[in-house]
Amino acid sequence: MNKKLLPYVLFAALLSAPVSASSAIKALIVDGQNNHRVWPETTQLMKKYLEDSGLFEVDVATSPAKGKDMSGFKPDFAKYDVVISNYNGDMWPDATQKAFESFVKDGGGFVTVHAANNAFSEWKAYNEMIGLGGWGGRSEKSGPYVRYWEGKIIRDLAPGRGGSHGSQHQFLVEVRKPDHPIVKGLPAKWLHTKDELYDRLRGPAKNLAVLATAFASPATRGSGHHEPMLMTINYGMGRVFHTTLGHGVISQRCVGFKTTFLRGAEWVATGKVSQKKPKNFPTAAATHVEE
Repeated sequence: MNKKLLPYVLFAALLSAPVSASSAIKALIVDGQNNHRVWPETTQLMKKYLEDSGLFEVDVATSPAKGKDMSGFKPDFAKYDVVISNYNGDMWPDATQKAFESFVKDGGGFVTVHAANNAFSEWKAYNEMIGLGGWGGRSEKSGPYVRYWEGKIIRDLAPGRGGSHGSQHQFLVEVRKPDHPIVKGLPAKWLHTKDELYDRLRGPAKNLAVLATAFASPATRGSGHHEPMLMTINYGMGRVFHTTLGHGVISQRCVGFKTTFLRGAEWVATGKVSQKKPKNFPTAAATHVEE
């Protein structure tokens, strides 16, 4: 073979080679405690979504039950590209907190799902990672409300509780940063299935971008504001994707939740999104829930 052609032949071979297990994105789901009792089912659903995408290898770290000894709960975060939290419960040991802070700050990806933003209200670094949180005694001391109002994101410092939601219902999710890789190519508005629409979240909101919002209607006991549903946060060198969607199995079977969850996990791990919009993605007029 002509030696001048060898580099081109090798490059072509690399392009055509199958993706190896070693190139998969390594993901860890953390669970074990959650005020949402369906957490064992939602963990397995998210694990299946990640694995079925063909992009991820997934492990699960399950903590001791609420009130039990947490001292031995020490996941090796450094082994992974992305950590996904389905956890809302007792505080992690100091060493675990520090290891997680270092993981994200040094460039690890983090995805917080629904009630995981209720967790750890007293953990300063965690609240900076998630940007906004709810419940756990959060108030104006935790940071501002963040809302979409008259074409822009506003920060509201008014006093009040941190975290609430009205009755579960279907609602429109409206994309606010259409060029971001997580939501690029998705409809400007899409109907999410019956879920809790979190409102009145508050927190440090540092380095936070709101990708999509939903209107928390007073008719369903909402705040009367367009509230953040999908967000990204930069924490040190790490990327965070925060989805408030996904209260239970039905809401996580919505193709809108599934798609944005998978895209978010890929983005925090790699900085890119390779996944296309599925053909059955919801529209503004109709949602779509997979069985």
